[in-house]
Amino acid sequence: MDKLWISILLLLGFTFSLFAADRITGKMFATRSEVIGTHGMVAASQPLAVQVGIDILKKGGSAVDAAIAVNAALGLMEPTSCGIGGDLFAIVWDNKTQKLYGLNASGTAPLALNLEYFKKQGLKQIPYHGPLPWTVPGCVDGWFELHKKFGKLDMKTVLQPAADYAENGFPLSELIAHYWQRSVMLFKEYENFQKLYAPGGKLLQKGDIFKNPELAKTLRLIAAKGRDAFYKGEIARAMVAYSQKVGGFFQMKDFEDFHAEWVEPLGVNYKGYDVWELPPNGQGIAVLQMLNMLRAFDLKAMGHNSAEYLHTLVEIKKIVYEDRARFYADPRFVKVSIKRLLSVEYAGERLKYFNPARANRNIPAGDGILEKGDTIYLTVVDKDFNAVSLIQSNYSGFGSGMVPDGLGFCFQDRGQLFSLEEGHPNVIEPGKRPFHTIIPAMVTKNGKPVFTYGVMGGDMQPQGHVQVLLNIVEFGMNIQEAGDAARFYHTGSSEPDYGTMTDGGELHLESGVVPEVVRTLMGKGHKIVGERGGFGGYQGIWIDNERGVLIGASESRKDGCAIGY
Repeated sequence: MDKLWISILLLLGFTFSLFAADRITGKMFATRSEVIGTHGMVAASQPLAVQVGIDILKKGGSAVDAAIAVNAALGLMEPTSCGIGGDLFAIVWDNKTQKLYGLNASGTAPLALNLEYFKKQGLKQIPYHGPLPWTVPGCVDGWFELHKKFGKLDMKTVLQPAADYAENGFPLSELIAHYWQRSVMLFKEYENFQKLYAPGGKLLQKGDIFKNPELAKTLRLIAAKGRDAFYKGEIARAMVAYSQKVGGFFQMKDFEDFHAEWVEPLGVNYKGYDVWELPPNGQGIAVLQMLNMLRAFDLKAMGHNSAEYLHTLVEIKKIVYEDRARFYADPRFVKVSIKRLLSVEYAGERLKYFNPARANRNIPAGDGILEKGDTIYLTVVDKDFNAVSLIQSNYSGFGSGMVPDGLGFCFQDRGQLFSLEEGHPNVIEPGKRPFHTIIPAMVTKNGKPVFTYGVMGGDMQPQGHVQVLLNIVEFGMNIQEAGDAARFYHTGSSEPDYGTMTDGGELHLESGVVPEVVRTLMGKGHKIVGERGGFGGYQGIWIDNERGVLIGASESRKDGCAIGY
C-alpha cells in the first residue's frame, strides 16, 4: 500500500510539474505577458530599434519623433523589409487638437515610364527586381511632413541613433538574419547589393555585426540639410545618375515634384469601436468592408477559430478582395465611390455571394497580382497620449535588390503592383501611385484612441487586422493574446490574368487550429495547404484612458518587442 501511495504521489508531482511550465494567467497559447507603462510605449519588430524610440521619448521627444527614429533604425537593422528607398503611411492621433490625421507618403511611377514601354518589351507583368518596378521613395518626405506638424526634437537628434548604429554596427537578430541570407542568394547578380549586404563575400549570420557607413552618411546629410537633400540635392542627383547607369527611368523632375499627401482617415463602427484606416491607393478599406459585412453574423456564438467562424471570415474576405483587386487605385487617376464601398447597403448587396455551407470558387471582379510583401510596422504613444500608427516598406524582400552607388539602401519595387492591363484602374501611368498593401490602423471609442495597431505582410494585412480586432472585441482576449492566437491566411482571391476567382484559392492555417476544424473546412470545399509563413507581423498598444496606462504587445512571429516606461 505504501508503494502504491508513493507511486500516486510521484505521478501527481509529475503532473503538477507539467502544468508549472505553462502560463498561470491568461490564455495558454500566449507567448508572453503584455507590457505596461505610463509615460510612453514603443512596439516594433526589432528590439534595438524599439529602445531607440524609448530613448527619444525620454529626451522629451513626441510620439512622432520616436516613430521616425525607430523607422530610421529599422531601415538599417531590418532592410529586408524597409528603408528610405521605400514608402510610408501613418495615422496620428494629436491629443492637443483631439483629431486623427492620415499621411500617404507613397511614391509615383517615373514620368518617363508608361504602358507602351512594357508592351514593346512583350512583358505581361512588371518584374519584382531590377529598375523597372522602381517608384519614387516616399519615406523621407513622409518623415519631414510628420515632423513639421508633430515633432519636438530637431531631426539631427531624431536621426542620430540610426546613423550611429550604421557607423558603429549592430548584431543581426534571428528572423531578420534568416531573410537576409535568402536575399543575398537571390541577388547574386547585383554587385552593389552584394558589396553592401554580404561584405567581403560573407553570408551574415544571427549575431554577426553589420555596419553601413554609406547609410550613416546619407542619414546625416538628410538630418543636416532636410528633405530637399533627398529630393532636390546631392542624394537625388546620385539616385538619378545610378538610374541612368543601370537602365532605369528616374529623372530629377520625378523627385522634385514629389510630395506626401495628408488624407482623411476612413472609419466604420464595429460594436462600439470606431476602426480607422487610410483611403486608397492602399488596401485599408478592405478591413472596413469586411467589418461592415461581418456585423451580420453572431461571431462570438460560433466560437473562436471554429470551422463556422473561419469559414465565415474566409468567405467574406474573398468577396471583399475582389473589390480590392478591381477598385483600389490612386484616386488622383481613378474615380471610385469609396462612400458606396463602405455603405451598409453595399455590404448587404455583397452578402448575397456568401454561402454558409460551401467555399465560394467564383466571385465577380478582381485581379490576382496583389499578394507578396515585406514590411515593418511600428507604433508609439508618448506621455501626453499622442499616438502614431506607422507602416513602412520597400515591398518585397530588400525591394528591387538595387543599391544606388554610395547611398547605403535599396530602391523599392512597389511598381511591381501596377497592372499592365489597359483600362484597369491600377494600370501603370506616368506620375501615378501604384496599389499599396501597407496599412496602419487605429481604433477609437467615444472619440478617444484606445488601440493603435498593425499586422504587416502583403495581402495578409487586412485579414490580420480583422482577426486581431475580433479576438479582442468578440472574444475578450488581451492585446498580446489577440496577436498570439492562431491565424488563417487565404491566398488566391482571383486569377493572375485579372479574371475572376475560379478555384477558391488556398487556405493556410497555423498549427493552433485543431484537426477537427481542418477536416470540417475541407468538407466545405476549402483547399487547405497546411501551415506556412506569411501570417503577418503584429504590434499593438492599448490606451487605457481611464487609468492613464499604456499596454503594449509584440508579435511572437517576429524578432521585436514592446517596451514601456
